[in-house]
Amino acid sequence: MRRLVLFILALALLLPSLAQAYDVLVLQSRRNPAYDEVLKGFNSGQSVSQRLIVLSDYAEVDVVRIVREDRPRVILTVGDTAVAAARKIRDIPVIALMTLGVHGQRTVQPNLTGIGMFVAPEKYCDLLRRMQVKRVGVIYNPDRSGWYLQYVKRAAQNAGITLIAREVSTPRDTLEQLSSLAGKVDALWMLPDVTAVTRETAEAYFHFSQQQAVPVVSFAAAYLGLGAAAVLEIDRVAMGTQARDMVAAVLGDDRADSTGFSFPKTISLKTNPVVLTRLGRPAF
Repeated sequence: MRRLVLFILALALLLPSLAQAYDVLVLQSRRNPAYDEVLKGFNSGQSVSQRLIVLSDYAEVDVVRIVREDRPRVILTVGDTAVAAARKIRDIPVIALMTLGVHGQRTVQPNLTGIGMFVAPEKYCDLLRRMQVKRVGVIYNPDRSGWYLQYVKRAAQNAGITLIAREVSTPRDTLEQLSSLAGKVDALWMLPDVTAVTRETAEAYFHFSQQQAVPVVSFAAAYLGLGAAAVLEIDRVAMGTQARDMVAAVLGDDRADSTGFSFPKTISLKTNPVVLTRLGRPAF
């Protein structure tokens, strides 16, 4: 019986749709509470017609065929797998969420826009100034977050912060580059760069923090328990609301508001008072 139900579901997905064209095709990489939060925000306060497909529920999904037959006006992707599946679509807008690579794709795919997982660097620079630091170390992979470093450099210069950047091409390089920052920085700024920050290398940042008595500013609350002094974390529900407004702009043919990439607008600051006190930094 279970196999029959799964077969029917798959058949319904892959056969030509008899339904009227809808506004938004939502592609979700997999079932994930974080993605559910984003879609909760997206669905709040609106009544656009849509179809949701969770890609992990199927062995294979022909997105090109679905778009051709269903004729949605916009595609909203949530997660890396979803945006990868939508890259073959070139003739309708694709708005990508919850993916680290979204910003870099704009130059090669003009119909791809979205909201990235990087916080606007000005918000980090404001935080670093409040922490009374002047020299900040950043480790990054140019292929992963080089585009972001261009924004970071401008924001740091405007904030009077000296940025000391180190490039890595593999996670193994991170330990060596951290060592090269010893005695040269007042703080470390962790980026959501999957080369520079991995499960194996994250501990090294906090070991450096203890040895050098400098705070680590990060991007996820999970790092507070490991020794981060402060984090700026994205509000996922608010990201969904922001995406809702982007979709509304596209559906309303408001090209000025629907093009380009956006930083998340709503950010929450979380701190570790114990670490801040130990390092002699002001609590806030």
